[in-house]
Amino acid sequence: MRGNIRRRPLIWFFALAYGLSWAAWTPYILSENGIGVWDFTFPGGRAGSQLLGVLPGAYLGPVTAALLVTGITEGRAGLRIWRGRMTRFRVGWRWYLLVLLSVPTALVLSSTALAGRAPVLPSATLLAAYLPALLAQMITTGLAEEPGWREFAMPRMQNRYGALTATLIVGPLWGAWHLPLFLTEWGGGPDVSWIEPTEFMATTIAFSVVMTWVFNKSGESMPLVMLLHCGVNNYLSTAWSDMFPSLPTSQAAHTFFLAAGAGATILLIATRGRLGQAKPLT
Repeated sequence: MRGNIRRRPLIWFFALAYGLSWAAWTPYILSENGIGVWDFTFPGGRAGSQLLGVLPGAYLGPVTAALLVTGITEGRAGLRIWRGRMTRFRVGWRWYLLVLLSVPTALVLSSTALAGRAPVLPSATLLAAYLPALLAQMITTGLAEEPGWREFAMPRMQNRYGALTATLIVGPLWGAWHLPLFLTEWGGGPDVSWIEPTEFMATTIAFSVVMTWVFNKSGESMPLVMLLHCGVNNYLSTAWSDMFPSLPTSQAAHTFFLAAGAGATILLIATRGRLGQAKPLT
């Protein structure tokens, strides 16, 4: 098995990421928070149940798969490289400022287009809670997902296929990893239509284009990539409904899709599809 993993590290990574997460999510999907086969409801309301039902599987999948496959195929040297990307904080303050400001700006613009009116100014309470909530997102969503998809998969895929092709592979696989959760309250429940997961998949592909560009241009800084990812989640969960009260909750997905699509289009044209990849293919 170790020899097989060394020959096919990417296949093993994706298989483990899916298998570990989906197995851990099964009780949540079967519970009353999902399809209702199991007569049990996860406690804590919607937020608490997702923390107890979704987060363990998210942590168990991509990051665990990345560490296992890296350790088996590359040993301590590979783990040091993995750790180096994960702790690459020194990328220049302008990058942090760009990500911190561009994410809410893009989402405000797309929301304004959907609402047809200017946003409500955020309250002092919202502004005070924004950064602490963002830090919490970094520890939960960021650490659970990005050490696998972007840190492990993207460099290997880019070296083999180039930035754009790698993004068009990793993006859909990242999106499809979430699909079982659409059977739960996380994604709308068992009565969810095909529209929501389809739009979600399109959004993950478009957003992956943006994330690949940031990953490459920042010198493969994972903290910055995580900040980009979590910035979207944080704005939509803490600020969006207060700033755009006229928009129904379902419009949040459209907001993200429009912003990600616009960003991806601009970057694809500006970089001619290279997305910041400087190294030649090997």
